[in-house]
Amino acid sequence: MVATDNVQKTPPEEATFNLAAYLKERQKLCDTVLDQAIPIIYPEKIYEAMRYSLLAGGKRVRPILCLATCEMIGGTIEMAMPTACAVEMMHTMSLIHDDLPAMDNDDYRRGKLTNHKVYGEDVAILAGDGLLALAFEFVAIQTPQSVNRELVLQVIARLGRALGAAGLVGGQVVDLESEGKSDISLETLNFIHQHKTAALLEACVVCGGIIAGASSEDVQRLTRYAQNIGLAFQIIDDILDITSTQEQLGKTAGKDQKAQKVTYPSLWGLEESRSKAQELVKAACAELEPFGERAKSLQAIAHFIISRNN
Repeated sequence: MVATDNVQKTPPEEATFNLAAYLKERQKLCDTVLDQAIPIIYPEKIYEAMRYSLLAGGKRVRPILCLATCEMIGGTIEMAMPTACAVEMMHTMSLIHDDLPAMDNDDYRRGKLTNHKVYGEDVAILAGDGLLALAFEFVAIQTPQSVNRELVLQVIARLGRALGAAGLVGGQVVDLESEGKSDISLETLNFIHQHKTAALLEACVVCGGIIAGASSEDVQRLTRYAQNIGLAFQIIDDILDITSTQEQLGKTAGKDQKAQKVTYPSLWGLEESRSKAQELVKAACAELEPFGERAKSLQAIAHFIISRNN
């Protein structure tokens, strides 16, 4: 008789969840709405520039997180899709501006020439501005009327905070100030990435929950989940900047070292950095335990974040 103890190491619910198919399906849904959101009208150049970066590819992790959270709390894809797409517009704006010569000065993004290399710095700046403005308009107008307007207002306020001086913009300023300095502390590094990277990821998750009517206790759990995966996401980004090629990343590799940026691997080394990312994902998934089976997509995405290669 063959012993069956410990043969099945993967929990049944994880074994039946096909993350690759889930991500592909949700990505397609998001891409369709994003494509329809920006028709090319006069003046064509600005709409073409906005579309160029918004539709240049990408995993759509942020909008997918928004949709998955809404569904976990009990809402629908339709309820959260405008917010999900708005987040992707905001994220794309941040990439266009981040790549500018005055910022990170990069020539490639998602395997293509950056926006300013195709349309010029002037139009690239305006394309980012256009996407940011459209994002708020999109949430306000496209969110179904069945969603309480007070909740929509909360979402708009959270998105604004995540992007402004209290969020992404503030993190970017400290990041720029820290370039070339070797004495940057872990506290400062955490501040940069909690604001520059994790703030928008947190907004994706929390806003998806708010749209579905999440309780204040649920919002706190979602916030902790998102903060943990946001930091893990950045640690992996730092690792990939060292270990991957430009072809794998779709953008210039080794940028952090050239810019003399302090990163998690430069403080901890590669192995400890990977270990810290794994700890953060474990803590993130623990926050979702009360949601049971409904949390399987968010848990799987958390693990995907630290296993990706670009």
